[in-house]
Amino acid sequence: MSDKDQNHHQNHHRPTQAEDDHTSQEENSMNEKPLPETADEQDLYEELHEDEIREIIHEHRGKRKQTVDDSKPRRPFPKWVFWLIAVFMVINLGAALPRIFSIPAIDFLQTSVTLLLDEEMQAYKQSIALVDTGNSKGTGFSVHPEGYVITNHHVIEDREQLWVYMNEKGPYAAEVLHTYEEIDLAVLDLEGDQFPYLEVNQEPEDLTNQPIYFIGNPLRFSGIANEGTVIGKTDAVSIDVEAYMLDAPVYKGNSGSPVITENGQVVGVIYATKEDSEHGRIGLAIPIEALLKQTGDTILPKINEHSDEEQSNRE
Repeated sequence: MSDKDQNHHQNHHRPTQAEDDHTSQEENSMNEKPLPETADEQDLYEELHEDEIREIIHEHRGKRKQTVDDSKPRRPFPKWVFWLIAVFMVINLGAALPRIFSIPAIDFLQTSVTLLLDEEMQAYKQSIALVDTGNSKGTGFSVHPEGYVITNHHVIEDREQLWVYMNEKGPYAAEVLHTYEEIDLAVLDLEGDQFPYLEVNQEPEDLTNQPIYFIGNPLRFSGIANEGTVIGKTDAVSIDVEAYMLDAPVYKGNSGSPVITENGQVVGVIYATKEDSEHGRIGLAIPIEALLKQTGDTILPKINEHSDEEQSNRE
């Protein structure tokens, strides 16, 4: 080989500076890791702890379950189920009503509305008291403008409190003035004065077959008026005197209701009911003279006081 050819061969295989730089860049690029294209992809290159991996898996499963649930078609609430529930509720309500109100109980409400159209009956009602003892309620009635109220002993016996409402007013604080357990009666003294009151019959008489009225707070109602007839007297078990037998619709809550004659006088106090072999279910009332034998006329207004009040009412 001539010197010229040797030089040409050497010149042909000698890399240029640019070729050396390009070769170096390719080698460096092969040794470097590829860069991520997105921020999400960057997470794939982070080293995750075991707890973080579990959290990601749990979150992924939750999203997957939610997607499946959302994809399921939701069934509309069947109308027949709604109507079945409605019918069931109506049937249960119908079954419960007789326990609360019997047909006679509904009748006495109609009777009360009719009776209270009478002005005298409306005046009697103003003297009727609702006695609230905290654990039960009963009836009472005023017999003196100073606030003497007669009720049953058993109404107030287990009292937790003693509040009295009268003529849609109250509550009035009250003290127990007298108690007579043997005749199941008590006298309360209300705080205040100028109360309406009922007249008391002080002369015992035979009331057999006489029509009577009574006003009370039966079955959670208040100021319910009703009527009946005195059948006669009977021996009583729970009191020491004979009791009036009443052919009348007496219910729980009527305890303490006054028995009023047609001339407007109180002759007895209702305290119980019983099943009679001859007359069926009847009401029982304590004759008012049994109380007056204990108290005398001390709980009643004096004759001159009564006359003065009537004179004042006329004016």
